[in-house]
Amino acid sequence: MDQLKKNVDQVNIGGEVGIHSYSVEERQVFSDHINFYLKEDPHVADLLPINPDSEEDLFAKVGDGIILCKLINLAAPNTIDPRAIVTKRPLNIFNENINLNLAIQSAKSINCVVVSIRPDLIKDRRPHIILGLIWQIIRIQLTRRVDLKQNPFLMRLKKEEEELSDLLKLPPDQLLLRWFNYHLKNAKYERQIHNFDKDLKDGEPYVILLNQLDKNQCDLSGLEQQGEDRAKNVISNSEKLGVPKFMRPQFITKGDPKLNLIFCAQIFNACPGLTPTEDDFKAAQMLDEDDDIESSMDERVFKMWINSLNLPKNPKQPEEGETVYIQNLIQDLKDGVILPILLDRLKPGSVNWKIFSLTPKMAIHKRENANNALHVISDQFPNVKLVNVRADDINNGKKKLVLGVIWQLFRMDAVKTVGDLTDQQLLDWGNSRIPEADRVTGFKDVKIKTGVFFFKLMGTIEPRSIDWENVKPGDTQEEIDNNAKYVISVARRLGVTVFLIWEQIANPKPKMLAVFVASLIQFSKDYKIGKE
Repeated sequence: MDQLKKNVDQVNIGGEVGIHSYSVEERQVFSDHINFYLKEDPHVADLLPINPDSEEDLFAKVGDGIILCKLINLAAPNTIDPRAIVTKRPLNIFNENINLNLAIQSAKSINCVVVSIRPDLIKDRRPHIILGLIWQIIRIQLTRRVDLKQNPFLMRLKKEEEELSDLLKLPPDQLLLRWFNYHLKNAKYERQIHNFDKDLKDGEPYVILLNQLDKNQCDLSGLEQQGEDRAKNVISNSEKLGVPKFMRPQFITKGDPKLNLIFCAQIFNACPGLTPTEDDFKAAQMLDEDDDIESSMDERVFKMWINSLNLPKNPKQPEEGETVYIQNLIQDLKDGVILPILLDRLKPGSVNWKIFSLTPKMAIHKRENANNALHVISDQFPNVKLVNVRADDINNGKKKLVLGVIWQLFRMDAVKTVGDLTDQQLLDWGNSRIPEADRVTGFKDVKIKTGVFFFKLMGTIEPRSIDWENVKPGDTQEEIDNNAKYVISVARRLGVTVFLIWEQIANPKPKMLAVFVASLIQFSKDYKIGKE
């Protein structure tokens, strides 16, 4: 292990390139979180509890990938097929690597940023890498219910001057701040909070919030206290509402933004203090009025893809470091800002930023953005067809037309590394590698939904990637569904970046299956080079 040098509340690690610091408090809370949520899981029973005060314990115990995979399924249930996680110890190097590949690629699929995260860095116990990944997974787990569809009462957080689409664009942390301030305003408290660090350091807003949520269990005595005594009062009251005991007084008084965000999310999950009305439910139903199953599946895939690109939020000053996060694809594209950012990533230099407004407030500016973005596509992306697509269609969120444009950009990006291959050429490549009995006549072939074609194909890349006892003939719908789920997880544990959901295999979506094969072609080339 690298030489450790302690600060008051940080540890600095001398690495090959510079010094990386990490927060001791975050290590402690993340360890407590894992101990609490995985305490009943038999596959990690021998690893728990993790000692939160140890400098090594957490980083050593995530090294085989099992805990990380389990955390991901807590954050986004059923992301990983449990059969794909190698849990029988001792694990050899190959099995450790496929568990870690599975964790990293699955984390990417739930919108974690995994740039520069590799299995070897996790096995080397790099704290800043490990804590950065765990933080993203925990944040997703604890904020996934901060969602307008799951909790329609959040509709009440819309400001008068806003449209519903503006609220839909807000990420969970911003919705949490609004929820917090909603209760502070109802309590006639004079302050509002704008962040999860300095505005919460004195603990006073927490005292007001908890009292507003449950006046019987959470009194206002904390207002008469100061510093850590008040913070202790806050934590004690939160536990009465059912919040797990992870927070420590000094984490509040020091104003750690990550730990305060986690704490606020836990309070929200335990006791949001709001009940949806009939109007809330009606507004929530309107969000799904133009949904259909196929469009919703495509939207999930495209959202996953765009978020994986780490697009700069301000392309004029990308060094600021803030990145685009798609919360609701159709709504987030309406103002015409994200589309040109995406285009410029796919073809650098294709966008003239002087003609775009990155913070449009008026409808005319949003229309100009959308219109200019369509002109960029027409001029710079000749293979993308814009049949009957106008700027108003983007501004008004016409789902099928918008998804049609995004699909073409997605496919172009997905197959660029293997050349401009047709679907038939992609299919021919796959069929040429597997036994004749397992070949398919096309991506619409009914046989393809069994998943066997993909298992055989991945087996030619790395035979050890598949546990064949988990592969069934696909004679029943249950076998078809289970095979499809296992296909996705096998690809990810190989290390393939997968922009596909299992439903698109079980209920074959030819265009998506062709893109999946393209990703396997590129991976097979890289994997062969890596082995040589």
